[in-house]
Amino acid sequence: MQQIRIHGRGGQGVVTAAELIAIAAFFDGHKAQAFPSFGVERTGAPIEAFARIDKNPIRTREHVYEPNVLIIQDATLLSSINVAKGANEKTIVIINTTMPKEKIGLFLDSANRLELPKKNIYALDATGIALDEIGRNIVNTVILGAFSKATGMVSLDSLKKAIKQKFSSKPEIMEKNIKAIERAYKL
Repeated sequence: MQQIRIHGRGGQGVVTAAELIAIAAFFDGHKAQAFPSFGVERTGAPIEAFARIDKNPIRTREHVYEPNVLIIQDATLLSSINVAKGANEKTIVIINTTMPKEKIGLFLDSANRLELPKKNIYALDATGIALDEIGRNIVNTVILGAFSKATGMVSLDSLKKAIKQKFSSKPEIMEKNIKAIERAYKL
């Protein structure tokens, strides 16, 4: 089973990103689930969402404690919460940042730093792409283009179908998001 944890802030589309992963996985013929974890948070507060993908039915409903993939939609979270909890040296990290991946450090706690192989870190300026293609700083779909390319867990075609389904009543937004994921995928 592949387990994905997405970190972001309220209003950044974290929950929608998890839903789109699950929908794309269904289109690829897999079993999938997606769900958020938040309470009374407001816009801008740190939140998490989770997705799981497997060829078999998924029975567990708990949070993702040991992610195969971490998606970090807001790099400012690196210094404010422990985004690396449960990660290990095999975890793939996809992060929205302009920092070079050599400068990205994930901390397990205040004393222990997780040293990931640089091949497991995918850094992209999802904010820049979102502003160029969508016209707003909402990076959830952009970063999913990178997720598709980096992991192969969902195909680009299925991700496009998921976006078309999710945004079918908003054709202009749908087209902008498809362009954004294609651009991120090519990076």
